[in-house]
Order: sequence, then C-alpha cells, then structure tokens
Amino acid sequence: MIPKETEYELVRSVLNGEKERFAIIVKEYQEIVNNLSYKLVGNKLDAEEVVQQVFVELYTSLPRFRFESKLSTFIYRITFNVITKMLGKNGRYVSYDNTILENRPSGPTAEEKIMKEEQRRKLRQAIGNLKYEQRTALVLFTYDEFTYNEIAEVMQVSLSKVESLIFRAKKNLRKMME
Repeated sequence: MIPKETEYELVRSVLNGEKERFAIIVKEYQEIVNNLSYKLVGNKLDAEEVVQQVFVELYTSLPRFRFESKLSTFIYRITFNVITKMLGKNGRYVSYDNTILENRPSGPTAEEKIMKEEQRRKLRQAIGNLKYEQRTALVLFTYDEFTYNEIAEVMQVSLSKVESLIFRAKKNLRKMME
C-alpha cells in the first residue's frame, strides 16, 4: 500500500488536474478491491462489475475525500456502498464458488484432504448464507485483518454495531457448521 502522505499527494495531484495519475491509484488498489468484492458477492463476474463501479465512483468522489483517513479506507467504504446498492437493487443471492478461500496444503493423506476440502466448502457456503452486514464485517476482520474501528469507519456504523455483527456472524457460522 501507498504511505498515507504519498496517498494524499497523489489525490491532490488528481484533484489539481493531473488526471493521468488516477491510474496509479487504480493500479495500487484494483486487486484489493477485486478480492474484497469477490469475497462479498461470491462470483467473479459480479466482482468485476463492482470493481469498475468502485473506481468510477472513486473518481467522482475524490473531491469529497477529507484527508483525515487513509485512501484505502475511503476506497473500502465506496466498495461497501457499491455492493450494498448492487445487492439491494438486484436482490441477488450470494453463492460462492470453490476459489473463495485460499487452498492450502491440508494433510498428508487423501482422506484428510477430502475432509478438509469438504469443511472449506461448507464454510464457503455458510459465509455466503450470512446476512450481508455480518458477512462484510467478518470478511474485513478475518481475511483483511481490519480492526473493529476500521470496519466501523468503512461500514459507517458504530463500534458496538461492528462488535455485534462479528459476534452474530461467528455465532451463525457455528450453528451452520454443526
């Protein structure tokens, strides 16, 4: 990631008319936005649509960037809002394909590998069945290693709401996995 001070300089240069510098922002954050989008919407086609929309909205929203938080937080917030609008508008059900979680070596025997893969499949399915806000908070916390404060800022909710969302998400996952 770009250091905060450099992010600010980059945003200021884009706002001052150096529009070609926006490509640096896109290059730096495209993969991050794509990964988050994929984890939240569950398929590559929708994730690509989200990524395109996020950077269009980012470009038009840059004048509202307040230089108080990191640019990445601002981008995550836009991503969250784009996905929220998309899911609300289309009423889509999230179905995760098999590549949502990283495949790690799971064990020396074929039986152990099969059992672990079945657990991963169940987990992917369970994550896809969580309510959107719970899924978002859990993904940001678990996979992207955001703090509760960062999640609250991205989702524009209180810290106690984030705590509650993650608690309920974990509780619901445990129920679904039993």
